[in-house]
Amino acid sequence: MPCDLILVLDLPDQEKTDQVLDRVGSSVRWVKIGLQLFSRYGPSIVESVAARGYRVFLDLKLHDIPNTVARTVDSLCHLPISMLTLHTSGGSEMMRWALEAQRAGNPDLLLLGVTVLTSTDQAGLLETGVTASPADQVGRLADLAVAAGMKGLVCSPLELPSLRRRLGDQVALVTPGIRPTGADLNEQKRVMTPGDAMRAGASHIVVGRPILRADDPALAAQAILAELETTP
Repeated sequence: MPCDLILVLDLPDQEKTDQVLDRVGSSVRWVKIGLQLFSRYGPSIVESVAARGYRVFLDLKLHDIPNTVARTVDSLCHLPISMLTLHTSGGSEMMRWALEAQRAGNPDLLLLGVTVLTSTDQAGLLETGVTASPADQVGRLADLAVAAGMKGLVCSPLELPSLRRRLGDQVALVTPGIRPTGADLNEQKRVMTPGDAMRAGASHIVVGRPILRADDPALAAQAILAELETTP
């Protein structure tokens, strides 16, 4: 299936963001805005980036009581965003309420359920009292999300094959933890190359530092896209 590249804008301020986007240009169609920029600038950073022609993935990982999450989704629906995250560990009621708000406020917005963060391994789960393996926990949360009506999930690339077998092609799988061959893993523990992630069933891959820290960010993005286009 086709696979889109999403550039992570994990940057400290508007100036750095504008500089990166000026250099990347039209090499990417999608960008991800997370808590760092949104906490500093709020909706204005989303509107500024979207005005450049990018599709925006707003990654806030909402997790609260159902009413609060639903009202937050309703508040965000007016923004020019195409995807928005919430934690599947918030439970099925929270996800259902969020979906109701999304359908009423922006039918085209895709809510994505975050399963297990790519920085979390078996030891990290055990610290929080979860005895399941990361793969088993991802499967459990994925089933919960799909049963609640979610049409998209965020997962590690290592869980892609099992989720595709489990869920078929009707659910978008958005995959961070992507590192081109030879790139620094940083804190990511469950990673995969772009081509391997596409073969495993990713609908979108999320890449940050390998592009942001490259001498030529546009060229780095183009190399990843070329790998995706030539992956059988």
